[in-house]
Amino acid sequence: MAAIQKIPIQTTHLFPILDKLLIELLRSLGDTEWHSPTIAKLWTVKDIAAHLLDGNLRTLSSSRDGYFGEKAENINSYADLVLFLNNLNHDWTNAARRISPRVLTDLLEITGKGYSAHLKTLNPFDEAIYSVAWTGQQVSENWFHIAREYTEKFIHQQQVRDAVGKPGILTKELFFPFIDTLMYGLPHTYRNVAADTGTLITINIVSEIGGMWSVIKTTSNWELTGVENLPSTATITMQPDTAWKLFSKGISPGQAYDEVDIAGDKELGRVALQMVSVMA
Repeated sequence: MAAIQKIPIQTTHLFPILDKLLIELLRSLGDTEWHSPTIAKLWTVKDIAAHLLDGNLRTLSSSRDGYFGEKAENINSYADLVLFLNNLNHDWTNAARRISPRVLTDLLEITGKGYSAHLKTLNPFDEAIYSVAWTGQQVSENWFHIAREYTEKFIHQQQVRDAVGKPGILTKELFFPFIDTLMYGLPHTYRNVAADTGTLITINIVSEIGGMWSVIKTTSNWELTGVENLPSTATITMQPDTAWKLFSKGISPGQAYDEVDIAGDKELGRVALQMVSVMA
């Protein structure tokens, strides 16, 4: 009997939980809170809700229905792809400003159910419709694409919660798979850093909801590793609240530097603060 392949990060079952918490949160907001500024630069709470709706609609249209209304053309670099996505997001959030908070919430509830149901139909190890570009991958498997989508929903809901002062998703169940996925961007962050073979860099997200992740320099590249008996050349320690903001560009590496502790080689350690595990 063939061995059952294990999914490295399982997130499919978490989407309905995250969506339920989102709908409860949005229905609790007052008019002023809907228009509160967020850490997402130019977006208000309402803009983020609209962006989350766009994500549901685009996934159902493209991944489920095979319909691509606007195709990325003349994309010759990562920067070109980011610009294309930013323009899509800008167009949508501007148009959605004519939609009421109640309608946005109702549509998020409806489309979220269809979105979650669709994810369950995907073979985790088939090639995904989109690669996880912030890792440098040209092709990704569905399990990783789904985990990346989970991080998007997590980040944006957390941005709303941060803006209105309502905690709720910084739990082990929801935060750990989120941060575990983001750490797949660490080897790509160090790709151009020269170091001796065996050099180990460790990120330590403290508290019971965090964990430790390391990259090691091999003869040819940097790789995530579970090796625990090697000394780290640099260890970067931070709180979960710093981690989610830093790795989603909510705060800059300079701002984060005052909130983290780097033990060992500080120059090598500071490179980790450059990791951006979102399309930005």
